Amino acid sequence: MEFKDYYATLGVPKNASSEEIQKAYRKLARKYHPDVNRNPTAEERFKEVSEAYEVLRDKEKRATYDRYGAAWKNVGQTGWPPPGFENIRFDFGNSGGGGSGFSSFFDMLFGNRGGGSPFGGGSPFGAGDPFAGAGDPFGGGSPFGGRGGRGRGRGWEPRGQDHEAKLALTLEEAALGGHREITLTDPALGRPKTYSVNLPPGVKAGQKIRLQGRGGQSVVGGPAGDLYLQVDLKPHPRFRIEGLDLYTELPVTPWEAALGGEATVKTLDGSVKVRIPPGSSSGRKIRLRNRGFPAKDGNGDLFAEIRIMIPGQLSERERELFEELARISDFKAR
Repeated sequence: MEFKDYYATLGVPKNASSEEIQKAYRKLARKYHPDVNRNPTAEERFKEVSEAYEVLRDKEKRATYDRYGAAWKNVGQTGWPPPGFENIRFDFGNSGGGGSGFSSFFDMLFGNRGGGSPFGGGSPFGAGDPFAGAGDPFGGGSPFGGRGGRGRGRGWEPRGQDHEAKLALTLEEAALGGHREITLTDPALGRPKTYSVNLPPGVKAGQKIRLQGRGGQSVVGGPAGDLYLQVDLKPHPRFRIEGLDLYTELPVTPWEAALGGEATVKTLDGSVKVRIPPGSSSGRKIRLRNRGFPAKDGNGDLFAEIRIMIPGQLSERERELFEELARISDFKAR
């Protein structure tokens, strides 16, 4: 059973704090990331560093590793140490260079092999995947959320972490869909990275788009995780959306409101002529069927809400006409 000194891999002492472990990992991950380092050995070194961090960043995994050394994976998989390892603790010393652990080794050969699991019959990781639930290793510095890697790859190897990010779209972009290039900050590299996304038409706020294999790399050779893009709709200067229905304002003059007429209403994909009914007051809505937000089972509607506008400044003649209208009209607004 091959022993890997994870402390030596990260270059930290056995009593290193979580912050020291994270700092060491971030430095080495950027140094050996395959997108940065083209050396043929860089990818393997990156996996070794990531595997060490995956174990040492987690208190339970780290405690199990400190106790069982090379046998810690067996404990994580089965919840039970292999024969001869039940009461073994490996001593790595204080420098991270990897102590000999001879006393524990002789205990294993000649000492007490007491039966029973040191975990009281249960796994220190519970019934789930010992690597599931891993969050973002870069904390608040990353735009990605912390979806844990799920499932397994070859043998016991877990998938890489699933990442999440916000994808801000205009209403037009969400409605029409199509190909887009988006740029996000890669958490391991700490620099922008571009992704190609095919948006389905009519994607809604809160919907998640999955980019398979574009999440975190597996720390021990399993498949990469996925990247989930959560759609967020930007505020629109002309429309507001409620479900699949869109609402927009239609400015009209006082005489158009009183006498009726025609006006042009802008839609998400063009414009359309509408008739203004005579005697329209502010707030009246003109409904345009199927001109709202698109959906597979039928588009929403577009509602043009009338707003009566008046001139900011009246000419002398306009004032005379309004004054005459005020004298002869029997209409009472209140």
